Amino acid sequence: MHLSSIARIVGFFIILFSATLAVPVIAALLYNEREVVHFLTPMLGSLMIGVAIWAVGSHSATGLGHRDGFLIVALFWTILSVLGAWPFMLSANLGLVDALFEAASGITTTGATVISGLDGLPRSLLLYRQLLQWLGGMGLIVLGVAVLPMLGIGGMQLYRAEVPGPLKEES
Repeated sequence: MHLSSIARIVGFFIILFSATLAVPVIAALLYNEREVVHFLTPMLGSLMIGVAIWAVGSHSATGLGHRDGFLIVALFWTILSVLGAWPFMLSANLGLVDALFEAASGITTTGATVISGLDGLPRSLLLYRQLLQWLGGMGLIVLGVAVLPMLGIGGMQLYRAEVPGPLKEES
């Protein structure tokens, strides 16, 4: 296992996720909603967490193996679900379990919800819910395959970890 390389990649993805929280912040500002603080806090907190994790492995340039790819995918989905729950806890007043369910549902594009009265929610929170589903539907792993080569790391291990079933070249 190349833990420092894994930390660098996961930290980088958390930094990217924190940048996506700027979209609901802008929406809250445009609609003059009080949720600005409810998105700024997780955005800055996620940014600090991402930078701290990235800094742990910032000086590593080790190649990744299959096991590393599986670990990155598992950590990525778990950490993003936890960080994605943060705005739900602040803005929708959900408990930890409900907020985690809502975030994991968005990230995995399950589409299930525990929030009742969606029509009455602030527009920025509704946009955030859809942003999570869009990110999940886009397949954040595709973004990883596109971004990792720029970091000097091949993304094929992540691709193999994400794709179910046997790959063509393994047959």
